[in-house]
Amino acid sequence: MAESELSDDERMRTADAAELYYLHNLKVEDVGKRLHLSRSTVSRMLARARQYGVVEFVLHRTPEQSSHLANRLSHHFGVRALVADDRDAGADGPRLDPVAECAARRLAGVVAANMTIAIAWGATVEAVSRQLIFSPTRGVRVVQFNGSGNASASNMLNAGQLLDRFAQAFSASAHHFHAPAFFDTATTRAAMWQERSIQRVLAIRRNADVALFSVGALDDEVPDHLYRSGYLDAVDLQELRREGIVGHIGTVFLREDGSSDHIAINQRSTGMPLDELRKVRTRILVATGPAKRAAVLGALRAGAATDLIVDEVTAQALLDA
Repeated sequence: MAESELSDDERMRTADAAELYYLHNLKVEDVGKRLHLSRSTVSRMLARARQYGVVEFVLHRTPEQSSHLANRLSHHFGVRALVADDRDAGADGPRLDPVAECAARRLAGVVAANMTIAIAWGATVEAVSRQLIFSPTRGVRVVQFNGSGNASASNMLNAGQLLDRFAQAFSASAHHFHAPAFFDTATTRAAMWQERSIQRVLAIRRNADVALFSVGALDDEVPDHLYRSGYLDAVDLQELRREGIVGHIGTVFLREDGSSDHIAINQRSTGMPLDELRKVRTRILVATGPAKRAAVLGALRAGAATDLIVDEVTAQALLDA
């Protein structure tokens, strides 16, 4: 092979190393562990990636709008913010795909061996699952964030399939939460929490290292799956509005000021309580659409997120608030 060339196989391996280092923000030694290579070998591969055009750099002397918004969000809310560049989306066009792609990259960059990932279900997280990067990692566990069954139990399988996508992406074991989204009474939940099979899942969830979730806005123009699929009845919705609820995180409801106390329906929810969620080291909140502004603000004020991934319109709406 001539010095000025890379074989197809060498180019692919060099690209793998460069992707982990530059896109997923892994350290050189972590790239080596992932690819079973020495640190010096990875360093040489990264140098060759630049030399042979496997990676290219673009210099921006003035910040792009998305970077500027991300810096402002980070400063104001104390989170690691990432604003997806959605310039290709029309005024009413789909903004979810670029946001989901950013979230998938962020997730791949933080997951390492023997970690536990808690995954909430919903349309936004489902979009992230379609963008996942295959990142086989030893000893990873993926656990369902909250139960998913309702009266018809038709969505239990969908949530299970969603969880399996994440498990396959990381070569992880999947731990399903076979419970309804809400129990009929708080007493029923307390009784079910004594079941050993439920306790096992709750213990795994409680020890999560990473959580990936969105927020469901109560008054979104496109109603959240939870509000339109029979999980809640008209009485439930009236009660939520009366109590000033703006949305939920994995079926745990909260107000715009970030509080979630004295909300009766939360006593029946199978979602992760906010005080438990705040103990998870990396908490990735993904959201699109200015209609979710109040719900995202509530989540940020509750300290529910360490990472925020949004589109430019949503970012601006949060800052305007």
